[in-house]
Amino acid sequence: MGVDRREFLKIAGYAALFGLGGKAAIDILAPGELEASMQGIPLTQGKRWSMVIDMRKCLKQQEAGKDGCKECIVACHREHNVPDWGNPKHAIKWIWQDKYEHVFPDTPNQFIDEGVRHKPFILMCNHCLNPPCVRVCPTQATFQREDGIVSMDMHRCIGCRFCMAACPYGSRSFNWGDPRKAPKELNPDYPTNPAYPERSMGVVEKCNFCVELVAKGEFPACVQACDKIKVNALNFGDLDAPESNVRKLLREHYTIRRKPALGTEPNLFYII
Repeated sequence: MGVDRREFLKIAGYAALFGLGGKAAIDILAPGELEASMQGIPLTQGKRWSMVIDMRKCLKQQEAGKDGCKECIVACHREHNVPDWGNPKHAIKWIWQDKYEHVFPDTPNQFIDEGVRHKPFILMCNHCLNPPCVRVCPTQATFQREDGIVSMDMHRCIGCRFCMAACPYGSRSFNWGDPRKAPKELNPDYPTNPAYPERSMGVVEKCNFCVELVAKGEFPACVQACDKIKVNALNFGDLDAPESNVRKLLREHYTIRRKPALGTEPNLFYII
């Protein structure tokens, strides 16, 4: 028997009142178990999809353009019908940009190259190996696929926002408006489930590594957009395959991840 949103919030309130929901932050962020079995995932039969972002190429492209480069953001939002409500407080973030010091607050460096300081870094869901958002979701609307992608069933989401509180990267957004009213030009191919042609307001959204494209043997929309303009800053591949493109980049370059001390094991790497 399902539990509607009002009933769930009532139960959650009782849990908080009696101390049943006061799970310590260290417990929420503690690494969990991940099944290693994987069968039939398209593209290159990946077992642990990840992305390596070469910020040297990205920042160079940012400087070349008058208004910077947002091709990956535009492509992602177009692919997933991400609404723009015109209010920064209600922004839906699948891919977005922020300054270095906000992206990597645990690695401060007052002498960092001015070519990096205050420059726009690309951000998205880290698709962690040990995702705290999955462990706190009461309806399994947020779940981890066998290929490592942390995905969402927005039709199971009850809007409790526990996942937003658990995510230490701010990679999730609450949709305050009706997505069917924005954007003006809709991509009819997303969402792909014909039984649920549109997601509703009052749910959480985030980057899904373009699972709908990966299922067709294609790279994520952001990667395709970056390749199209011949920047090639975004690289998507299987971290479990020793000869994959991402493993090659990790061998050849020093990379950093966001907040590694938390033990979430992000699958997003940055070359700086």
